[in-house]
Amino acid sequence: MAEFVKGLELAHSFYEDVVAPLIGRPHTACLIGEGSEVLGYDTERSTDHEWGPRLQVFLAEEDVALVRDRIQGRLPLHYRDRPTSWYSLDAGKETHHLEIGTLTDWLARRIPTITLEPPDLATWLSVPQQHLLQLTAGRVFRDDLGELTALRTRYQWYPDDVWRWIMAAQWHLIANQSPFLGRSVELGDLRGARLITARLCRLIMELAFLQERRYRPYDKWFSRAFDDLDAAGDLGPLIDRALTEPPTGRADDSVLRAMILAGSRHNELGLSEPVPPKIGPFEVGINAAVRPYPVLNSAALIDAIVDSITDPALRDLPRVGTIDQLTHADDLLINFTEWPARLARTFRTQPLI
Repeated sequence: MAEFVKGLELAHSFYEDVVAPLIGRPHTACLIGEGSEVLGYDTERSTDHEWGPRLQVFLAEEDVALVRDRIQGRLPLHYRDRPTSWYSLDAGKETHHLEIGTLTDWLARRIPTITLEPPDLATWLSVPQQHLLQLTAGRVFRDDLGELTALRTRYQWYPDDVWRWIMAAQWHLIANQSPFLGRSVELGDLRGARLITARLCRLIMELAFLQERRYRPYDKWFSRAFDDLDAAGDLGPLIDRALTEPPTGRADDSVLRAMILAGSRHNELGLSEPVPPKIGPFEVGINAAVRPYPVLNSAALIDAIVDSITDPALRDLPRVGTIDQLTHADDLLINFTEWPARLARTFRTQPLI
């Protein structure tokens, strides 16, 4: 059995030892896109499919056919005791896993939400973080062309105004859920209280990624990637307790303490006027109603963040969030925007599969 090595290391040495000597033209070599090895989270278990000596080689259009011909049939059958060809889901057969072509074509096939054109506001709000991670994670081994390095730099993180707006939307999602915890406990609905607690924990963890300027991966690696954040040291134990303790609906509930910590962390960023985080009763906002469920003063925090946004169009946009946050649909999206109807129109234009 071959000794396990991380996929990024395998890709780099495969490029240096085997692929690079065959190319002979200016090129970019990298391992980006999908795959646990791109994130550095691959293990021996990962080797059972779509894993092995693989990488992308990007070239000028006029060099693609030449380099494909040079490499075809000249790869060894094995490299470091790993086969260089295995079943490809895309090709439907066994083949090598060198993606050779232009960066433009690769993006169109693999990350169609991103192009070489400078992104506008709509692009930033509609690109899933998983796509942003597939572009900016991994490793570039060589970049004669410079296109990929420039693109990765451009998408390394959101523009400041977009970043602020996304965090305001995330705090809105947290604020929207918070009073439901106390209401569920009051009704004796502990199952419901646990579900709401779990959702709040998820939202707070997502916020931690935003605060540390890190794109979050999809669910399989979400918690694993959270462990790499600075916030995991103090926020992590509060999340763990909130997920295991019976929900109390009191101000000392671990999930509320996690919100306070998240509020303090936001103030440390210096992006907006500081708002000391504090817990108080839930103000319904209708008929001066106040309910005794403890919640964070999220509204003041959201207002401070929105006030710090300089782009008036973005500042006035309903805080439904990016495409990732839209999957956490709540009443702002459902009742107060036309976006569900627009989404329906989008679905109608898609071919049925």
